[in-house]
Amino acid sequence: MKVDTKCIHSGEPEPRIHGAAVMPIFQTATFAFTGAEVGYDGVRYTRCNNNPSQEVVAAKLAALEGTEAALVLGSGMSAIASTLLTLLKAGDHMLIQRAAYGGTYDLVHHQLQDLGISATMIDIAAAADSWQPLLQPNTKVIYVEAISNPLMEVPDLPAVVAFAKRYKLTSVIDATFATPINLQPALAPGFDVVIHSATKFLNGHSDLIAGVVAGSAEMVNQIKSKANHLGGSLDPHGAFLLHRGVKTLALRVERQNANALMLAAALEQHPQVAAVFYPGLRSAPRYELVRELFINGGAGGMLAFEPVGGMEAAETVLKNLKLGMVAPSLGGVETLVTRPSTTTHVGLTREQREAIGIGEGLIRVAVGIEDGQDLVDDFMQALDAAAAAAAAAKPAAT
Repeated sequence: MKVDTKCIHSGEPEPRIHGAAVMPIFQTATFAFTGAEVGYDGVRYTRCNNNPSQEVVAAKLAALEGTEAALVLGSGMSAIASTLLTLLKAGDHMLIQRAAYGGTYDLVHHQLQDLGISATMIDIAAAADSWQPLLQPNTKVIYVEAISNPLMEVPDLPAVVAFAKRYKLTSVIDATFATPINLQPALAPGFDVVIHSATKFLNGHSDLIAGVVAGSAEMVNQIKSKANHLGGSLDPHGAFLLHRGVKTLALRVERQNANALMLAAALEQHPQVAAVFYPGLRSAPRYELVRELFINGGAGGMLAFEPVGGMEAAETVLKNLKLGMVAPSLGGVETLVTRPSTTTHVGLTREQREAIGIGEGLIRVAVGIEDGQDLVDDFMQALDAAAAAAAAAKPAAT
């Protein structure tokens, strides 16, 4: 089956439960058992991630990722934390890309550090050979994002996997921004663990918090055991919402790909814009690699840009947008905009943000499924308003 068909049909129970076209919600914490079942693998209990509502959507996501198994959890951060706490213990070391999601950065460089787990940042724009001197005898994991948050950098993913295999590291990729629609299993370079914040594109309606881990059955079972004890399970109704959302994933992402490219190209031409970050632009670093890795050149629904005038100009743009909602998160049907320095990466100091290229005026745009030209017109008028405000603020020439 093609990926569009898998979104609808993969993982569905056979036979259908009482013939239901839609998977019912098993809104129950516990299940009766005969007494022969033993432990977490035998007893059905929703915290143990074996509620049928959880299992069906996990099977669908495994099919989309082309993996043996998947696990749905209560948030993207639950998926990331459960994975890293499974793969790492006190005294271990990991490599992680320098411009990662702020929540991941904080987890790795603060919470895990408190547990005796150390990390070194790598520059994913550099050649993999430059990472070798950063390895330590206790390095166990290399962690990257398919498209980085918020600068939309795309690592050389095959090179990351080759590096991991060469040095016997477990490779982990956060593929939230790419989705299994753009980075399909046929072209995925073979990471050991794939993570998604299902809150975002997979669900697609800004009404759910969830996470996904996918990989081999052995790996997922190990992570599931850790997650069971950490308690980050997804409730049955949340699993139902995610299951529903995934069915329209291919349609939504196709529109978001097109809208993001259209908006990025328009922004690149506007005189009030200093820089645009979108991997689908011909001017983007590794554009040819993006064309090779991502299906049909679909570079995702996320972009970022810096208006001329920095933070003040950015705030003026945000205040003048009519369609773009100023709010965190991404991947929903509506367009959301935010300044990473005040949201996703507020936990970093200004110096730390600047060191990884996140300026105070950077605006991240999560493109929705509105009409593309309407979105372009909205951003153009907001930028024009910022230009007018800047001109009015200049002192009169003497």
